[in-house]
Amino acid sequence: MMKLNRRAMIALAAAATAAMTPALAQEATTATAETAVKDFSVGSPDAKVKMVEYASFTCPHCATFHETVYPQLKTEYIDTGKVHFTLREVYFDRYGLWAALIARCGGDMKYFGIHDMLFAQQKDWAASEDPMQVVEKLKTIGRAAGLEDAAMDACLNDTANAEALIKQFQTNFEADGVEGTPTLFINGSKHGNMAYEDLKAILDAELAK
Repeated sequence: MMKLNRRAMIALAAAATAAMTPALAQEATTATAETAVKDFSVGSPDAKVKMVEYASFTCPHCATFHETVYPQLKTEYIDTGKVHFTLREVYFDRYGLWAALIARCGGDMKYFGIHDMLFAQQKDWAASEDPMQVVEKLKTIGRAAGLEDAAMDACLNDTANAEALIKQFQTNFEADGVEGTPTLFINGSKHGNMAYEDLKAILDAELAK
């Protein structure tokens, strides 16, 4: 599990918008009113079990969770209407914030498809020390999901949205007492990273209540 240092996280997140997408020509978007942001969810809103995951797109432990646990969770519990799953993004660095902006650029229809690709290809796009290379690799993932370059440039340069995301992230992790990623909340109870069989046992116990 990647640990959160609250002071460092706030400083990193606040700095992440300082160089949103280097060398892009268009101007960053600003807002005169507070920008509304949302969490993305999948599964039936009427599911008996509500599950929230705090995760960063640059967290290796989160990538492992989404490679080894999430596919079975989705097949056996989310797709069958037993679990309503929500992802709450954590921003360790600007790369993770940019990845979230690309995922969100696709809206409800594409968010989780891009989410899957971001985690599956994390070692490729998140490893570079060259920000422009990271941006291009993120845009390659976006293109594979059907996003146009102009739309992605607009999303990556939407400073108002980025600042709103950071504010929401700070509010949420403080309110929920999140210490690291991935952190899971299952019907309000907090849990750390775990193997699928351990998660399955908790979910089945909740469903049996």
